[in-house]
Amino acid sequence: MASETATGKSTTKNASTTRFIKDTYIKWHRQMLLMRRFEERCGHLYIQQKFGGFCHLYIGQEAVLAGMMEAIRPTDKVITAYRDHAHPLVMGTDPKLVMAELYGKATGTSKGKGGSMHMFDRSRNLFGGHGIVGAQIPMGAGIAFADKYKGTDDVTLTFFGDGAARQGALFETFNMAMTWKLPVIFIIENNQYAMGTSVERTSNVTDLSLLGASFMMPSMSVDGMSPEAVCEAIEQAAERARSGNGPTLLDIQTYRYKGHSMSDPQKYRSKEEVAEYQQKDPIEYVMTKIRSNKWMTEEELEAVDQGIKQVVEDSVKFAEESPLPTADELYKDVYMQDDYPYVND
Repeated sequence: MASETATGKSTTKNASTTRFIKDTYIKWHRQMLLMRRFEERCGHLYIQQKFGGFCHLYIGQEAVLAGMMEAIRPTDKVITAYRDHAHPLVMGTDPKLVMAELYGKATGTSKGKGGSMHMFDRSRNLFGGHGIVGAQIPMGAGIAFADKYKGTDDVTLTFFGDGAARQGALFETFNMAMTWKLPVIFIIENNQYAMGTSVERTSNVTDLSLLGASFMMPSMSVDGMSPEAVCEAIEQAAERARSGNGPTLLDIQTYRYKGHSMSDPQKYRSKEEVAEYQQKDPIEYVMTKIRSNKWMTEEELEAVDQGIKQVVEDSVKFAEESPLPTADELYKDVYMQDDYPYVND
């Protein structure tokens, strides 16, 4: 639950777990395990040089997206930064297509043209995957503006990291979003480090939920290791947006267990710090909940894990057997194509 302060800032207390049922926890377990196993396999494949470019893993942050999916509608939009493999997975994109995109294959979500940092799925309302730090912040507001213009009650969830929160475009976007009461939720996936620089070293404002204060934007600090807390915070923000009351800023406190990217030696933090956060692992938390309530047996939990590992291996096989794009693809998708669904809107 959240409590409002005089400044419009809220902080999450212990989220109410009584409203979440058995099926929710079982779903969260499957969703987070798929994200974890997929990313673990990506790490191994990257080391084997199966695909190139940069590779940013989501391991440790899974509760953010699991909680999000319980709170939004299929027609809501999502836009994010370059740590983006898990977003299409949790939104329902076939893992085979995500893996093929990592491999740069023609069967990928963007025909192999985007790669690791630019995952899109128009059919799932996932608008990327953006490699330029903070670029998606004004883009997310633009998508929300389009929905407001069309008169829908859909919401855009705009994800960015604690490093991108320092970009000037954020403050310009906040000003416009509040002035126009856009249906957008700004979500800082605050994993404590901008590449290798801690939040404390980038600004004297270490409570990032305060960044919306000068725009009178309602804001909240959220426990990002708890899918319940994330779900409740996003539900509250989405209701505000759908009601025409404009944006909310969520500073979701999470942690990545791996480096900023696969090339990161992680010398800026101690093993003890990582181990401390691993004690709060969201997957272990949900599995403990399932075990304590006897919702699944150990054999059933193991079967789920093995089934998900097979899904991931099937995606690798699909990617490796898929064709590379042909040379003429270089000249396609540069401009809007005639079959683009919104061209005549």
